Amino acid sequence: MALYALGDLHLSFGADKPMDVFGGRWAGYVEKLRDGLSLLRPEDTIVLLGDFSWALDLEGAKPDFQFLNSYPGRKLLLKGNHDYWWTTAAKFTRFCQENGFENLHLLHNNCYFYEDLALCGTRGWFFEEDKEGTHDEKVFRRELIRLETSLKAAGEREKLCFLHYPPRYRGYTCPEILELLARYQVKACYYGHLHGDSHKLAIEGEAAGTVFSLVASDYVNFKPVKIKN
Repeated sequence: MALYALGDLHLSFGADKPMDVFGGRWAGYVEKLRDGLSLLRPEDTIVLLGDFSWALDLEGAKPDFQFLNSYPGRKLLLKGNHDYWWTTAAKFTRFCQENGFENLHLLHNNCYFYEDLALCGTRGWFFEEDKEGTHDEKVFRRELIRLETSLKAAGEREKLCFLHYPPRYRGYTCPEILELLARYQVKACYYGHLHGDSHKLAIEGEAAGTVFSLVASDYVNFKPVKIKN
């Protein structure tokens, strides 16, 4: 039994947008993912930190979910900035039931438990958007509410937080999200989104009682990061 995290799979079985075109670490990334995900066992849990599929809707993402469902274990998905297929929890649950996709769940306005740990999270927000004057205060505040809802659902359990956007990196912090992590005494925060040259912006390690880790798939060589046995 093990708990894993991995972000930014960027699958495109149902969309013509393979990441191989970027070369480098992305060359042959699907085969790397096949190898990495092969370690999953039925009793395991893996949290997928957004940007799962390039598809524009659930039906388009179906081949990507078929790929994911071919591996055992419970999968918890949170939203990334490129997850255009994302829909309501009720529609997603019905889609999974209709297609026989077992053990797929959305981490969204809720939390899940793994032994004595509470697995919390949401997409988060990235103020890089503000450079173009497109920062949406309403969306940002909604993300804060979702994160706190998830943290509250954890009760007194030890909390791990999973975000798509990094709440801190070199030259940037999101004080509102960091304040929530500190107030709810989050033990560790895992995030994705940063790719290529942006890897050097990642800040990892402990800060204010929380340990931060980047788990974007190209950063960790497409291998799920083990959090706990």
